[in-house]
Amino acid sequence: MMYRLKKYSWVVGLILLVLLINKSISPTQAKFAEKTEVTNRSDQIHNDLADLILDGKAPGMIAAIISSDSVIAIASAGVRKAGSDIAFTTHDNIHLGSCAKVMTSVLLATLVAEGKLSWESKLTDVIPELKKNIHPDFQNVTLWQLLTHRTGLRKNPSDWSAHSDKEIIERRLAILQDNLESAASNDIGEFHYSNLGYMIAACMAEKVTGMSWETLIRERLFEPLGMSSAGFGAPHTPDQIDQPWGHSWVFSLFGNNWEPDQDYNPEALGPAGRVHCNIADWAKFLSLFLNDDNSFIDSKYLHKLITPIGYFAGGWVVLKEKDQPWAKGIVLVHSGSNGIWFTSVMVAPRLNRAYIVATNSREFGSTEGVCQEMLSKIVKMDMKKSKQTNE
Repeated sequence: MMYRLKKYSWVVGLILLVLLINKSISPTQAKFAEKTEVTNRSDQIHNDLADLILDGKAPGMIAAIISSDSVIAIASAGVRKAGSDIAFTTHDNIHLGSCAKVMTSVLLATLVAEGKLSWESKLTDVIPELKKNIHPDFQNVTLWQLLTHRTGLRKNPSDWSAHSDKEIIERRLAILQDNLESAASNDIGEFHYSNLGYMIAACMAEKVTGMSWETLIRERLFEPLGMSSAGFGAPHTPDQIDQPWGHSWVFSLFGNNWEPDQDYNPEALGPAGRVHCNIADWAKFLSLFLNDDNSFIDSKYLHKLITPIGYFAGGWVVLKEKDQPWAKGIVLVHSGSNGIWFTSVMVAPRLNRAYIVATNSREFGSTEGVCQEMLSKIVKMDMKKSKQTNE
């Protein structure tokens, strides 16, 4: 089985996108004041998505604008599976990929809030049996270093499918030990994106609770927030079109370059990005970062998750206020892909807005730009509509 865990170019892409939006929606620009008013943002989003589908950019796409209490606009276009005529709907589940890392971070924040962990908890203090089994480079690695990708770890373990005979908690711990026996592959304290690091952070949560990450995130996140559509791995039932399939791009002389695919990453990778859910449920989660007044968790723990070292915090790339005055504050961004889906999210807390674009496909080197272009369109559409409403 081939796992599609490619080098992340989306960080630079999203930063450039935010800077582009900043320029293009500045109140001093003439295009900001176009006379044609978009009376139905969902219709406009659908039209833009439909154009991309007709151009062969994806088999299916979805995009949305949300606030802390509602989905303001949402539309989809295309099909759940290439070769079928079953529409991709606005109620369908999408695969979040690494956008789910912030969910793991919030889960860990609940354990910090209860005193079961601290941000500075050391890996070997939480799991003492590792002291004799891992390289000295990793003896003092902390939870916050893991969440901010500053541990010296490589991006992925040598084999996500190793130790498949073990139960998931023991499996993750065994994968951890296998991959921490050797010295750090990167400079400790410097940013190096690591899916492995998020699995290790989950191992710490599993150790202090005795429960798997899957059980913890259901009980501590999905159920309290009412995220009934949330699950793991493929959104669809195997071999059925009850939800969208992922797709990979293949060269074809016959006009259809999108090949339906059911090749999802192994269970051990879960904390780094195997969550799926629909947009309405994802909005419930994102609302935590749009509203300080929530009953889920004390806001100070969420503020920690958006306090970056450099530009990465607890599951978010955090762009500073000075770089995007249109947002009147920081912007939180992330993208995720398992090679057959691509999903991007942008959150502007001071504007009480989040913007989402997802496609059930991935062509490396192309899909990122398609989603970033669509994000730019819906942000500018929303900003224009908001300005017209306030005038």
